Amino acid sequence: MNDDSLYIEAANRGDPTGFTELYYRYHNWVYNLAWRFTGNSEDALDVLQETFIYVLKKFPGFELTSNLRTFLYPVVKNLSIESNRKKRRFVSSEEELAQVVAPISKDTDLNEGLAAVLAVLPSESRETLLMRFVDDMTIEEIAEALALPVSTIKSRLYRALQTLRDDPRAQKYFLK
Repeated sequence: MNDDSLYIEAANRGDPTGFTELYYRYHNWVYNLAWRFTGNSEDALDVLQETFIYVLKKFPGFELTSNLRTFLYPVVKNLSIESNRKKRRFVSSEEELAQVVAPISKDTDLNEGLAAVLAVLPSESRETLLMRFVDDMTIEEIAEALALPVSTIKSRLYRALQTLRDDPRAQKYFLK
């Protein structure tokens, strides 16, 4: 039994430290994932809050049948999509244009270059690639989180990596 199961068991018994420990263990991961989907710090914080409200409502009686990240991933993704959908209803065309031309990453030139290279991938392949190499999820966890067969995940990863290997801008990111 892993630590997550112990914390979930404690939260199911009504011990608030169980939920608190789960929050502190996963809040950075949830925020970073939400930021990847929303591209906005404020929206990512809203998604973070909504995600843990959703999880909190599962107690008592929550049963974890997989890795907690596998459970959380579709929750964060769906809340982020809904946040983006709501935001689009209230965004003027000038604000929308500013978001389109804004860089995906807010850090160094290296990150901006990598973001540009990743932008050529179809969204499904990019999502799978990021889940595997940024979130460090196993292929089985990705398949479970996305409700897809393992073979689909493997082929998406293969095609994504092949596309990146063939892109001259991505050569510096691959070991020779």
